[in-house]
Amino acid sequence: MPAIRPLPDQLINQIAAGEVVDRPAAALKEILENSLDAGARQIDVDLAGGGIKLIRVADDGDGIAREDLPLALARHATSKIASASDLEAITTLGFRGEALASIAAVSRLTLTSRLRGKEHAWRVEVDGGEIGATQPAALSDGTTVTVHELYFNTPARRKFLRTDATEYGHCEEAFRRAALSHPDTGFTLQHNGSVKHRLLPQGRRVRVDALLGEAFAAHAAPVDEPGPGLDLAGWVVRPAYATATREAQYLFVNGRFVRDRILSHALREAFRDVLHHDRQPAYALWLSIDPRIVDVNVHPTKSEVRFRDSGAMHQFVRRAVEKALAATAAEQPAVSAAERLGVAAARIPPIARAGESLGGDWRAGMAPAQAMMRLGTAEPASFYARLFGQRTPPADRPDLPDGSEHPLGFALAQLHGIYVLAQNRDGLVLIDMHAAHERILYERLKTALDRAMPMQPLLVPATFSADPLDVATADENTAVLSALGFSLSVLGPSTLAVRGVPALLADADTVALARAVLADVREYGGSRVLTEQRDDLLSTMACHGAVRAHRSLSVPEMNSLLREMEATERAGQCNHGRPTWYQLTLVDLDRLFMRGR
Repeated sequence: MPAIRPLPDQLINQIAAGEVVDRPAAALKEILENSLDAGARQIDVDLAGGGIKLIRVADDGDGIAREDLPLALARHATSKIASASDLEAITTLGFRGEALASIAAVSRLTLTSRLRGKEHAWRVEVDGGEIGATQPAALSDGTTVTVHELYFNTPARRKFLRTDATEYGHCEEAFRRAALSHPDTGFTLQHNGSVKHRLLPQGRRVRVDALLGEAFAAHAAPVDEPGPGLDLAGWVVRPAYATATREAQYLFVNGRFVRDRILSHALREAFRDVLHHDRQPAYALWLSIDPRIVDVNVHPTKSEVRFRDSGAMHQFVRRAVEKALAATAAEQPAVSAAERLGVAAARIPPIARAGESLGGDWRAGMAPAQAMMRLGTAEPASFYARLFGQRTPPADRPDLPDGSEHPLGFALAQLHGIYVLAQNRDGLVLIDMHAAHERILYERLKTALDRAMPMQPLLVPATFSADPLDVATADENTAVLSALGFSLSVLGPSTLAVRGVPALLADADTVALARAVLADVREYGGSRVLTEQRDDLLSTMACHGAVRAHRSLSVPEMNSLLREMEATERAGQCNHGRPTWYQLTLVDLDRLFMRGR
């Protein structure tokens, strides 16, 4: 067994760099945070090769003194905190003092800076962690960090980088988050010499419009909720205009982009009763809070925070967003009296006799007020005989087939393209066809994934425009998508092609299905969607594959749905907990029409 020995500093630095700089976007994020902490009013970003070949960030911030340049490149050297007590109230984006050292350990880095008010600028060059001498340079006020050939000295790590387009997608998202977090700072972004973004310092509304698009801006409701020691402001998209992806979900705590479980849950709860289950909330929100009651020193990427009173924070955010959504109700279409009556009738049990309470089991001890009636013509009997391959029943037998083997009975009609009406031995069955089909597909997908999800190749690939991060997600998770029955290929920086889909979902909207799956993979990561998030992902897929509302079904199709429901476990509820069918017995119907009184 080899003897234990200390590692050389250079190797330690290269290993530790992986905690902070796992790809070009992570390096860009750290450099942008340094610029913002320096009070920059203008930040210019220049990338080449997706950030692998070049990352250059130039700012007009406070700058760094000549004697501090080598320290800026040393590990755990920082001007932002001085003692352990400073960690209890962090007001800057960076504070650990390891970002530049980590980047310099795995690249060729040049740090050029001119301290505000000084006559000269100075430069330090670092080659794979080896710091050179400080030299004079030409630069106006501020700092420029130039990173060449990221991971040139760690080929094992570099080979895990993706295509230039994929890495650029991640870099653009890091840029977007920084630009949204500080809208009073101007930003520009170039990639391979082409200007991608030019953002003036014009405030949050203009910045949101520029980066999240006209659709977000047109359908966003304002949030403005002050509180003791905190404030929440920004915009949430009205539920009617929510999308199937999580692309536009931006939450900032004291100017820091975070993905916090407490806050994310609060936002989901705020949308719970107003958002269709396959839609995702969209928002851009800024939470300002006393830094003494929030801990940002939780995760190496600083994307998670911990609140002193997480319960109170959850309640504050949820209520603030609920209030904003409620304020938009006046802008929604008015509900007619007939619609209100229909909703009320669906929720109120059948009419009780005078003085009779509806509490408890109101059906107990009551006999049907009428026997089962035969239809007045021979058409139903002959129809169902042809449908089910049965002979016309004799006069002393019911017109419908015996329902003893089929608890959900047989289809009669379809209502408004949403509900199937069926007759069984007890009376009338109402079926939500989308919810029922969704449960059937969900159970089938679970079974298929446990074995090997069959893929249906598409004769003509479905090509669609995609967010750069979705392109990156597809490129990085080929094996995961294949396990789920998908074949996707990257055609360009913002274009994807679907070449195969799960065979069980061959009739679904291919592009919408692919977008939804990519959103889940992007949100949770490739490994998690096949483990703890598996059921949520399959539920999303089933929802997109299920028959949609207003689809006209033939009687054989409706009956096929009923038979599948009877053969499916937990078919009484859809994947989201809604009932899939409801029984109205003859007793219920007699009460509604006050028969026998």
